[in-house]
Amino acid sequence: MQPLPLTPESRQAALSALAASATDGPVIDVLVIGGGVTGAGTALDAATRGLSTVVVEAQDWASGTSSRSTKLVHGGLRYLQMLDFKLVHEALTERGLLLSKIAPHLVKPMSFLIPLEHRIWQRAYYGAGVTLYDVLANIMPGRRALPIHQHATRKGLQEQFPDLKHDTAIGAVKYWDATVDDARLVATLIRTATTYGAKAATRTQVVKLTKDERGRINGAVLRDLESGTELTARARHVINATGVWTEDTEELADTSGGLRVLASKGIHLTIPRDRIKGSSGLFVQTEKSVLFFIPWSRYWILGTTDTPWKLDPQHPVPTAADIDYVLEHANEVLTTTLTRDDVIGSYAGLRPLLQPGTKEGTDSAKVSREHTVASPVPGLTIIAGGKLTTYRVMAKDAVDFALGGEAVQTPSITHEIPLVGAEGEKAVRRQAEHWRTEFGWSAMMVDHLLHRYGSLLTELVELIRQDDSLGRPVESAPAYLRAEIVYAASHEGALHLEDIMYLRTRINYEFADRGLAAVEEIAELAGAVLGWDEERRHKEVESYRAQAAAEEQAAQETDDESAERVRSQAPDLTPMITLGAEGK
Repeated sequence: MQPLPLTPESRQAALSALAASATDGPVIDVLVIGGGVTGAGTALDAATRGLSTVVVEAQDWASGTSSRSTKLVHGGLRYLQMLDFKLVHEALTERGLLLSKIAPHLVKPMSFLIPLEHRIWQRAYYGAGVTLYDVLANIMPGRRALPIHQHATRKGLQEQFPDLKHDTAIGAVKYWDATVDDARLVATLIRTATTYGAKAATRTQVVKLTKDERGRINGAVLRDLESGTELTARARHVINATGVWTEDTEELADTSGGLRVLASKGIHLTIPRDRIKGSSGLFVQTEKSVLFFIPWSRYWILGTTDTPWKLDPQHPVPTAADIDYVLEHANEVLTTTLTRDDVIGSYAGLRPLLQPGTKEGTDSAKVSREHTVASPVPGLTIIAGGKLTTYRVMAKDAVDFALGGEAVQTPSITHEIPLVGAEGEKAVRRQAEHWRTEFGWSAMMVDHLLHRYGSLLTELVELIRQDDSLGRPVESAPAYLRAEIVYAASHEGALHLEDIMYLRTRINYEFADRGLAAVEEIAELAGAVLGWDEERRHKEVESYRAQAAAEEQAAQETDDESAERVRSQAPDLTPMITLGAEGK
C-alpha cells in the first residue's frame, strides 16, 4: 500500500470530516484524543479494523512524553525484581515484534553492560535475572530477535567500556535491549494510520465533550488552534489517550469519574560521543532512579531522574539541579570527568504514572500493572499509564474496551502490520549504496537516513533528483540533509519551524547552540513548501529563538518553579487554550 503524506491539505480534510460528522456527513466511528505513541497506536488499531477514525492532537505529534523518553524499547528488567513475569513477557514480546516485523528500520538492537562489584552474589543475582529475561523473550522457539546475555570479565569490561572505573568492578553482565527515536516512531505510526484510512489533525484541541439525551458521550467540540475556528464533531466512541493531560480531558465530560494520573519528571543529557569511550550502553542503579548511558551515532544520551511534577505539563525543563545530579552520578562511575561544558543539550519529559484505583462511578478493566482502560461515562474510553514499548497492546486494549462485544467480529491485527518504511527496507538498503556514490554521502549519512526512513528513503531521493541542492547537508546542522527539512514539511505534517527543530529532527538538543545557526536555512526550506512569506518566516524564526533562549536560561535555575516560570516567558505560536467555564 502506498504511504500517504501528512500535509496541510490532509489536516484540513480531517477537520472537514469532523465538521461534516455533525451535519450531513457520516458519524465517525472512533475519535482519538491525543497524538502521542498511545493515541497514534490507537488510531492505527481502529483504522485497521475498518473503523472510520480521526485522531487529533492539541500540539504536534509526540510533543509531550512520547518525544522525551530514554528512547529505549525494553522489557523492563526492573519488573523482574517485582516478580511481574507477565508484564515483562508482554513487553519483551512487543520488543520482538518491533524489531522483527513492525518497525525494524526504526528499532535497533543495543547491548548494555551491568557492572558488577561482587564476584559471587551479584553475578549470580544479575545472571539469573537476565537469564529469565532471555527466556521470557524467546517467544518463538528457534527464532530470537536479540542475542542471549553474556558474562564479561574485568578485562572484557575494560575493552568494551574503557572509561568505566574498574578499580571496584570485577566484571559485568551484558544483555540486549533496543533503542528507538521515539518521535519518529509516533510520526510513522500516524502516517501508517492515515495510509490505512484514518484522518489526522495536529494543533486541534478538544474543548468540550458532548453528550446525547441519555448522557452518553457522542462527540466533541474542537478548536482549530491554527485558525481559531471552532467545530463540533459526532463520534460513536471517543478514546482519551492524553497521558499527563488525562484528568484534564476527563473533566471535559462533566464527570467526576475516571483515572488518576500523576506526572513524574525525567531528564536526559546529550554528551559528545568522544567524551566517553565505550562501545556498549551502560546500566547503573542510583539511589533515586536508573542511570543509562546510551550510545547514538554522534553522542551519548545520559539519564534519567524521577521527581514529582505539579506544574503546567506542556513545557517541563531540566533545572541546574537536575543536570548536576546526572553529571554527578555519571562521574561516580567514569574515569573521565564530565562538566556542564560537555553538555550539548538536554530535555525533560513527564511520565504519566497511573495511580491505584479509579474515581467513583468508573467502569474499569484493569489490564496490567502498567496501564488501565476505564470508562467514567458511556461513550468515553480512557487509556492511561503504560510505556512506549507496549503502546500496541495499550491501543488494542483501548479499542477492544470501547467496542465491547463488537470487538469479537473485528479483532486487532496490528501485530501483523508493518509500519510505513518497514516493507522493502532491505532492498532499499542495497540501493542506498548506489545513492551514496551518486550523491556523495558518507557511510554515516546513509545509515542515518535508513534508520530514520527505511524504504521511505526513496521519497527523499525523488525530492533530491528534482532539486539536487537538497542532497547537501544543512550547513550548520550537517547531520541532516536539506531534503529532510523539505520532507518534514511536505510529507510528515510539520506546520511550524519548532515542529522540525524539536520533533522531525533532534536538532534542538543535538547541537550546542540548539540549532540557532541553522534556523534561517531551515526556515527558508520549510517555508518554501508551506508558503511562508518573509513576515511569517521571520515570526517562526524569532519564536524558536525565544524558546531556545528560555530553555537555556531555565537550565540555570535550581528549582522547577523558577525554571518553568522562565520557560513560560517564550509564548507558543499556537498556544493551547486554558479551559475555563466554556470547557468544563
